[in-house]
Amino acid sequence: MIIYLACTVRGDRGGVLAGRVICERLEQHGHRVQTKHLLADDVDTAESQISERDVFRRDLEWLTACDVLIAEASGSSYGVGFEVGYVLGRAPVSGQRVILLYDVARRDRVSRLITGNEHAACTTFGYESIAALTAFIDQALG
Repeated sequence: MIIYLACTVRGDRGGVLAGRVICERLEQHGHRVQTKHLLADDVDTAESQISERDVFRRDLEWLTACDVLIAEASGSSYGVGFEVGYVLGRAPVSGQRVILLYDVARRDRVSRLITGNEHAACTTFGYESIAALTAFIDQALG
């Protein structure tokens, strides 16, 4: 499958370690992660080399092309919220799915639109450990 892995780029990067684990596990299962570069420590510097319009156009192309959007939503991010809303808004026609993941230790800082999401095309999972996160990825996308 083609996976769009959404994570915070300019905001709270507290979920990056989990994002790296998710990406590695997805690739072990043979999936292609379009947005792997977002997990690099210098992502904001690298992305600033591209115009904002080009980032917008590129990301919309990737969002349109993905089979599943997986969002590590432990950090506050308008971009991740936009990406999730874009895919869920198209899901009835596109057949795309969204998986929302967040660290339960950070639940009080995670938007209630994430933790309470019960859209038919969305699965939400709060993980308590990297082991639980890995097991979930294996079960959901293995």
